[in-house]
Amino acid sequence: MRIAIPITDGKLSAHFGHCRQFAIIDVDTDTRDIKSQELVDSPGHEPGLLPKWLAGLHVELIIAAGMGRRAQQLFAQNNINVVVGATDNTAQELALQYLTGQLQCGENICDH
Repeated sequence: MRIAIPITDGKLSAHFGHCRQFAIIDVDTDTRDIKSQELVDSPGHEPGLLPKWLAGLHVELIIAAGMGRRAQQLFAQNNINVVVGATDNTAQELALQYLTGQLQCGENICDH
């Protein structure tokens, strides 16, 4: 599975669309291990750009603090699942929490 996590200054970005980078993490869901991780610069914030761009990177899941409803719909149309309400942490820790069923999510902090 390939997970994308929006990153700003090394931690989860509060606003998905305005992050500086994405951590792209390849995981083995059977062994619950991280196989690889890379940081890629965000292509910017334009309506509809990120869902197609991340789908092109073969992302299957996004872990985010907040994301607007329309963006969530666009990701669903690109066969990418979205988990919102994640708390401030490193990408690697969030991915491991997800893999082990320990990811605790609150409310979606995005209001649009």
